[in-house]
Amino acid sequence: MAEVYDRWHKSRPLDSDEPCADHTSKTRKLVPSGEHGKGKRWQVRWRDAGGKQRKENFDKRNMADTRAATIDADLARGLYVDPAAGKESFRAVAERWRTSAVHRSTTASRVERALRNHIYPTFGDRPVAGIRPSEVQAWVKDRAQVLALSTLRVTYAYLVSVLHTAVRDRIIAVNPCDGVRLPAKRRTEIVPLPPDVVRALIDAAPAWYRSLTLLAAASGLRQGEAFGLEVEQVDFLRREVRVQQQLITPEEGAPYLGEPKTHESYRTVPLAKSAVDALAAHLERYPVVETEIEDRTNPRKPRRRKARLLFLNEHNEPVRRDGWAHVWRRMVSNANKALSARHERAYAAWVKKGKPEGRAPELLQVPEGASMHDLRHFYASLLIKHRENVKTVQKRLGHAKPSITLDTYTHLWPDDEDTTRAAVEEVLGDVPPLCPARPA
Repeated sequence: MAEVYDRWHKSRPLDSDEPCADHTSKTRKLVPSGEHGKGKRWQVRWRDAGGKQRKENFDKRNMADTRAATIDADLARGLYVDPAAGKESFRAVAERWRTSAVHRSTTASRVERALRNHIYPTFGDRPVAGIRPSEVQAWVKDRAQVLALSTLRVTYAYLVSVLHTAVRDRIIAVNPCDGVRLPAKRRTEIVPLPPDVVRALIDAAPAWYRSLTLLAAASGLRQGEAFGLEVEQVDFLRREVRVQQQLITPEEGAPYLGEPKTHESYRTVPLAKSAVDALAAHLERYPVVETEIEDRTNPRKPRRRKARLLFLNEHNEPVRRDGWAHVWRRMVSNANKALSARHERAYAAWVKKGKPEGRAPELLQVPEGASMHDLRHFYASLLIKHRENVKTVQKRLGHAKPSITLDTYTHLWPDDEDTTRAAVEEVLGDVPPLCPARPA
């Protein structure tokens, strides 16, 4: 319980003590203490939730009484915040959160990089209790000029998490991120690659990556899922592939096999005959080479083992993302050259026919910024075009929730407006009109 003490006067004076010449009281004898006239007169004393004694001094008695009542109420409700704890630097709180949070290794490196490059320069050395909402809002505005909106949202989420940890640890009372507004998110609709562009990319792939490119377009596997695929996970008789792991390539260190992205990412994906035949031809041309790699698919029991990865690079090593990025750029360049040459031939034939009515042949190119993930979008668009429902598309892609599938691809589902009208007409079409008869 918090109590208020008069620092300037003894709490237990002796009968022989001389009374205070400056102050009097109707209820008790005031005797000057050794601190009389020094600093603030009224002191609030209490023990925090951990049993440690705390003190605060005030100029006026009513201020001390109010503070004591507030402390008692906060302690009773479990909302007490230690004023001294708020002097801890944001960096100290953030490092405690970062090192204790359960993150994948790739996520952990992204968190460390975001804190170091974008958050610590502004808030790192500040007392965590001194960070104001207006300063967080100013930081958001500044970073919006530097970061893409998606990156800004992720970085801001790290800032929120650190300050939320400070609230839970009773270092600060409220999160200064509450009420902060982020720039409006502009949703860009996914435009799937045309089939001819996908075929051009497959043809432009190096021989040892050709079936990998076809598989990505025919199954919608994520990049890491395709790189981490082992021969045993392909059922050639049932024509299906089981996603049980992914290849993770951290910025530092060797690649390793890890868990898929989410629980729903564990899935079985049916394959078309052309994809199965391509995989069989790939294995015939490039027999499996066992690769020793660390397996962290069970995080509690990591182990090294020999994996029979279906796809390796030209050095018979697991495919790294940076190496694949170079390969992909060459594929895009070669595919665009092939598409341009095809367009020139088609345009010449169209001119030779006297430019018949209709549009001239269209020049197709791989869009700037396209990546292997666009082959996943292409696969999703094929399922939607053939009237697969949302739940099926979600399961095939391994999305955590159907809402993710809808948010990403809802514009690709065909418009059934005419079918809707027909359905209503079939049920309610015989209802007589209620409009008054038109006068003659």
